[in-house]
Amino acid sequence: MDIKKDLEELKNRALEQLKDVDDDQGLEKWRVFYLGKKSPLNQVLRGLASLPIEERRLVGAMSNDLKLLFESNVEQKRLSLYSSAVTTLQEKGRLDVTLPGRPVAQGRLHPTTRIVRQICDIFSAMGFQVVEGPEVETDYYNFEALNIPKDHPARDMWDTFWIDRKDENGERTTLLRTHTSPMQIRVMEKTTPPIRVVVPGKVYRYEATDATHESMFYQVEGLAVDKGVTFGDLKGCLYEFARRLFGPERKARFRCDYFPFVEPGVEMAIDCFVCAGKGCRLCSNTGWIEILGAGMVHPDVLRHVNYDPDVYTGFAFGMGVERIPILRYGIEDIRLFYGNDLRFLRQF
Repeated sequence: MDIKKDLEELKNRALEQLKDVDDDQGLEKWRVFYLGKKSPLNQVLRGLASLPIEERRLVGAMSNDLKLLFESNVEQKRLSLYSSAVTTLQEKGRLDVTLPGRPVAQGRLHPTTRIVRQICDIFSAMGFQVVEGPEVETDYYNFEALNIPKDHPARDMWDTFWIDRKDENGERTTLLRTHTSPMQIRVMEKTTPPIRVVVPGKVYRYEATDATHESMFYQVEGLAVDKGVTFGDLKGCLYEFARRLFGPERKARFRCDYFPFVEPGVEMAIDCFVCAGKGCRLCSNTGWIEILGAGMVHPDVLRHVNYDPDVYTGFAFGMGVERIPILRYGIEDIRLFYGNDLRFLRQF
């Protein structure tokens, strides 16, 4: 059997058949027949082991050259078919190559991510460092060190996702953090004052979801500790934050509120940016919109981290991130932020 002659005949037959191919389907059939696993060319390559070594080298080289030739001709034929199809469409008036291409949609940051970054940038400009902490926390950091001991009624303020992990006494000790405040303790344990940090991150609450509640949402926590920090520093810092985020004409109001880890505690509200304080649907006709809770760090919290409350004082604040775009854009359902509905997300 003359393998070299068979290869030459195979080449001529294949190239002759390729000339008659006139569509993509026919080209694919030709490619599978002459370049597939069961092609005559592959059968020749499998039989090389039975040939004398000198003939094996010659036939092997010829086979590889023929394979490259087939592959090259397939690509040329594919380009030729494409060019012919374009020309046909142009002649029939179905394709205008001078028209601009279809626009490609560009991805953008999620509205929550944008607000988180904007908040962090504002506080960074005021000298705060951005830090992050674990989402799986211990009871100690999430509650006890923040002046919320076991059986304290204030624990009812945070519906908790507990993790099925218990100590030697059979008590659950691990949970999904209910607020970003545990990082207050973690930062103070490892840092000597002065401290100025903001902590963005996800928090979790075991509660039914509705238009104003979600089981997972974002918070930004802030903490400042040093000698001589006063409530006036807290008010000045938060007032400047509100002006930078909501506009320089904003007014701020502070009213007493209760949080176990601060004393005194306050809620901060700004005058409604829709009605300018006159009263509307967004502000429930009060003229004010609550945006965050804050207060002076409780002395017991400072003692937990071995800070002397007679020497150091500090303030802390926390806000729900989704609340800000809800207020700014008049969004009526917090669940829209996590529904992955492109109709909603494209608006931002």
